[in-house]
Amino acid sequence: MTEPQTASRITIGGKSVARLAFGSMRLADRRIWGPPSDREHAVRMIRTAVELGVEHIDTADTYGFGAVEEILREALHAYPHQVLVATKVGQVQPRPGEWEPIGRPAFLRHQCEMSLRRLGVDRIDLLYLHRADPHVPFAEQVGTMRDLQDEGKIAHFGLSEVGVEQIEAARAIIDVAAVQNIYNLTTRGWDAVVDHCQRQRIPFVAWFPVMRGALAEPGGVAAEVAAETGATPTQVALAWLLARAEVVCPIPGTSSVTHLAENVAAGAVQLTDVQIARLTAA
Repeated sequence: MTEPQTASRITIGGKSVARLAFGSMRLADRRIWGPPSDREHAVRMIRTAVELGVEHIDTADTYGFGAVEEILREALHAYPHQVLVATKVGQVQPRPGEWEPIGRPAFLRHQCEMSLRRLGVDRIDLLYLHRADPHVPFAEQVGTMRDLQDEGKIAHFGLSEVGVEQIEAARAIIDVAAVQNIYNLTTRGWDAVVDHCQRQRIPFVAWFPVMRGALAEPGGVAAEVAAETGATPTQVALAWLLARAEVVCPIPGTSSVTHLAENVAAGAVQLTDVQIARLTAA
């Protein structure tokens, strides 16, 4: 049987944090296009997450056009020393539901400056290149982030939605503190990246970590394992990610306090090797 994951921690950018984190995208409105209808509730969500033991909060400048970064500032500034705040630049939302990478150096710098102001900090803990722009040399995009780091505007750098080749190309220019790709029980296209990050001891931040589709339906393997453990299928899905590799850090997001507590409690779910194998094979 695996060890209880309540004590499961990882070092990201020199800071030791609990592996189960919080993704803040859903604190924006339904289309991620503007601020939430209930700002006070969003502020309470962030504060409650920290009270429940969350130490790593993930956001992006595009979530509600910066509204979520402002909510983080209102909720936590001047930020508890144990909390790591990560944000992202390099992508825009020209229309609801449409996302386009923009990696021109001037634009990346502009986005970084705006995030610094909205978060109310002099230096960002962890700044991701949200997406690599195929129309700008990758080395130029990463080099801009290195310049921002050299200038003291970001402490650590991360990559989002990248393969092994891009990770290694970036590491030739700057230290990569974390890689953030979509990954869950039913979306495993980045298996090779998870394995690479495990070998290189690079934290792998799994966004959209809760499964969907047939595996999430009643009667599926996740539901069976949930019944065996006394957990919920969502908690089983998160526990599987924690067992997948020591470097995996799920960032489930929600606008519900109930679901937030459910997600955080997944760290205490213990899966046997047999259960992990059944889930992996499903």
